[in-house]
Amino acid sequence: MTDNVLIKVEDLKKHYNGGNVKALDGINCEIQKGEVVVIVGPSGSGKSTLLRSLNLLEIPTSGRIFFEGVDITDKKVNINQHRQKMGMVFQHFNLFSNMTVLKNMTKAPMTLLKMSKEEAEAKALELLDRVGLKDRADAYPSQLSGGQKQRVAIVRALCMNPDVLLFDEPTSALDPEMVGEVLDVMKSLAHEGMTMVVVTHEMGFAREVGTRVIFMDEGRIIEENNPNDFFENPQNPRLKDFLSKVL
Repeated sequence: MTDNVLIKVEDLKKHYNGGNVKALDGINCEIQKGEVVVIVGPSGSGKSTLLRSLNLLEIPTSGRIFFEGVDITDKKVNINQHRQKMGMVFQHFNLFSNMTVLKNMTKAPMTLLKMSKEEAEAKALELLDRVGLKDRADAYPSQLSGGQKQRVAIVRALCMNPDVLLFDEPTSALDPEMVGEVLDVMKSLAHEGMTMVVVTHEMGFAREVGTRVIFMDEGRIIEENNPNDFFENPQNPRLKDFLSKVL
């Protein structure tokens, strides 16, 4: 593996019901440092299963995943150590409702990275300021809009200084007018060179920000390309059909 490959997936399979349902059916892909890889496809195509497998939130049936050169599917590997370097942003925010925004952001860095309270809070406030939410540091999640919660979820992941951010449909639970404010944060991260893997229905984001777009269907990668060729010159009939419905 070259030094530039952050994640490498080899023949990844995830089967349910004794192999009758193939959520992932032999996935091979690489994610380079600094790339923004956008995964699109119809519902049930395996996009989220693939994303969640990258940090073993889903345990694959077979295949291997290398993260920074380490085979994290090896039972002897301490997966929690590697998860610390993989920020995850979920569809439904997953904030602790009984903690303020600031507490939500400082809990993991203090516990896992052994940061001092002062250091963790300083970093959290700096990140909140970046996404325009510094004044909400003492608010509770129930006092925030969906878009604000998702921006907090993103900067909470950043508090851990991750090497990659994984986004699982980060805007699909939001009202349409809040989608833009979340995508703007993701765009600014992309411009700073953050490695990101994003499962999304937002084709505009894929086209504008993605360095590579992957199309999945029935648990397989059907086509991948740079955004321009992906959208302007799709090769596979299944992708052409998909794009004709979503664009």
